[in-house]
This record gives sequence, C-alpha cells and structure tokens, in this order.
Amino acid sequence: MTQDHALQGSEFDGGTRVPAAGTATGAVLPGPAHDGADEPVQLLDHLGVRHAHEHYDALVADVDGAALRKLYEDMVVVRRIDAEATALQRQGELALWPPLLGQEAAQIGSGRALREDDFVFSSYRENAVAYCRGVDLTDLLRVWRGNASSGWDPYSINMATPQVIIGAQTLHATGYAMGILQDGDDAVAMTYFGDGATSQGDVNEAMVFAASYQAPVVFFCQNNHWAISEPVGLQAHVPIARRAPGFGIPSVRVDGNDVLACLAVTREALARARSGGGPTFIEAVTYRMGPHTTADDPKRYRDANELEDWASRDPLARLATLLDSLGLLDADYTDSVKATADAVAAELRQGCLSMPEPEPMDVFKHVYSAPNSWLDRQQDHYERYLASFEQAPQEGSR
Repeated sequence: MTQDHALQGSEFDGGTRVPAAGTATGAVLPGPAHDGADEPVQLLDHLGVRHAHEHYDALVADVDGAALRKLYEDMVVVRRIDAEATALQRQGELALWPPLLGQEAAQIGSGRALREDDFVFSSYRENAVAYCRGVDLTDLLRVWRGNASSGWDPYSINMATPQVIIGAQTLHATGYAMGILQDGDDAVAMTYFGDGATSQGDVNEAMVFAASYQAPVVFFCQNNHWAISEPVGLQAHVPIARRAPGFGIPSVRVDGNDVLACLAVTREALARARSGGGPTFIEAVTYRMGPHTTADDPKRYRDANELEDWASRDPLARLATLLDSLGLLDADYTDSVKATADAVAAELRQGCLSMPEPEPMDVFKHVYSAPNSWLDRQQDHYERYLASFEQAPQEGSR
C-alpha cells in the first residue's frame, strides 16, 4: 500500500504506527518499514478494497482465498461468542463480561500469527486470542460466572489467564521472554493491553527491561480510543506508538480493523524477536463499539456520531466485501459460517449453564502452593461459621 492509500491520522486520533522492515525469516530484522510514522499500515481499507504494499504484501503472500475465508470465519465466530456471553450476562448467568465488539481483526490477525510454543499474556478482553489458542469455551466463562478464580491451565494452551490488574501482564511477558533468552529458545512472548494501560508504570517498566535485555517480546496495544470513559486523546497527545522508540523499541502503527495488516505486522514482529532482534511495539488503532464491560454505559460519555463513524469501518464488513469481490462469499459458505458460529454459541451457553456451583470451602483451594497457617486459621473460622447455621435451635427458643 502506498501512503496515498493509508488512513489519515485524523481517523485514528491518539494512535501511532511504526512500521517494520525485513523478511519473515533469516537475519535479524531492522525496525518496522515505517518506524515512527503516524499513518497506520493498511492493506484492506474500510470499503473492502485491497491495496498493494511494497513491504507488507510479502508477509501475507500465503494468504489465499481459503485463508481469507478462515480469517472471516474466525471473526464471525468470536463476534458470536461475544454476543452470546453478553446475553448470558444480561440474563443473570454471568456477573460481568468485557465485550470485544469491533476489535475482532486486531485479535484474530495477531492471534493467527502466533506459533504454538509462543506464550500469550493478555488483559481481560482478548477472548478472540484465547479462541485462537484453543481455549475450551466453558473456560472462557468460569471467572465471569464466579465459579473459579482462574479460567484454564495456562500451560495447556500457552496463554496465561486474563490479567485484570491493568498493564501487569506486560511485566509477566517480559520476564517470560527473558527466560526464553536464558533457555536459548526461539519462542516469543506476546502481551496484549489497551491504550489506557500505557499510562501505567508496569507497561513502561516492562519496556525498559525488554529493551535492555533485547527480550523476545511483542507489545500489542489495542488502541480502542476509550479507557473506560476517558478518551485516548486525554492521556496521549501524540500517537501511542511514538513512545516505544524512546525506550529503544521499534514500533508500528497498524489499522486495527484490517485483519490482513494486523497479521502482517505481527508476523514481522515475531520474526524479529525470533532472530534476535528484540522487542517490537504494535499499536493497533481500532475502536471499542460496545461498553467497556457490561457494567458500563458508553452512551453517558460517547457521542453516537462517533460510534456511527467507526461502524462504517467494521472489520467483518470490509473482509466480507473483499470476499464477495473475489466470488468467495456464496450462500453455501455464509450458511456454513453461520452454522459454525451458532454451534459455538450453543456450546458456550450449555457450558455456562451446566457449570457446577462451587462448594463454599473451595475459595480456600489453590491460594498457596504450600501449607499456610494464616489461611488455615481463616478456613477453620469459616467452617465453624457455616456450621452454626446447621445447628438445631434449642428447645423453647424462637
């Protein structure tokens, strides 16, 4: 894609892109092809038109019609998962849910670039990435239903359970990446966070260590324009990706609603990390079309016109348009995709509703890996408290 085809900065207020250069394999890659540039890398525009790019086309040269269809199916399925989970929360079956509506391309594009032995450290919104990693659907909901303190075994899918403490997962990812260096492996740690998290000390400290040790970690910032009710422009007066070069980390700004561009820049960042090139910072400029969580009402702080404007850049619609132009969006295919999404949603709902209720004493399990007298004392007190409700009332008492 030439710069003439790039989305203008006014369409992506508060974001930054810093492109990458190099090849997908071989020698250590230099910084991104447009390192430091503000306009986002874009291969598929909001009208569904595919634009050539002299650098990034090579990184998605293997993405043929079948692969495009698979990316589209992924996005349709995760949007359906999101809608079903939101409905379950509204029906009282989940205590809370963090919607990802509008961010499907950023998560699917980056998630499908990962290798099985890479390790992901995410926030609480990366349910599409978890889907890419093969998480059991029921495990997506355990924490939000209040049935467990953790959703899944991290080592079973090479993805840590979601981090609710804003930005803390970036430190975990950097530490893990430093361990990869010690092991002499070529796996990569990938960490996801939002624009709001970039104001947290943890994120900045993680980048200091990652740059210092040239750790194989990719920082993937989903700039969805809102840190709950605060617009990104309040905390980022320049594109966010401009910050990373100050730490010595190459960065790239990408159209986060373009699944092909997200796939391309992530592949490049992963290749750089594997070949000894150290960390990369990716800012995927996207938009949160729903609430921050189901406890939030975005209508209280967000202009409806802004939502309408971003809805016209919907990541699913633009890929559907491209598929249609290639003759790949026939009725049989769309019916198959819908059937797959409906089956996944049904499995998700059934898994939620059939989840056994935890026993009262389960809250004390897996808190510490070794015996702990302080916790034992609390457990004893709680057992006696519960037992007091089971005692028969004294004769003559009211």
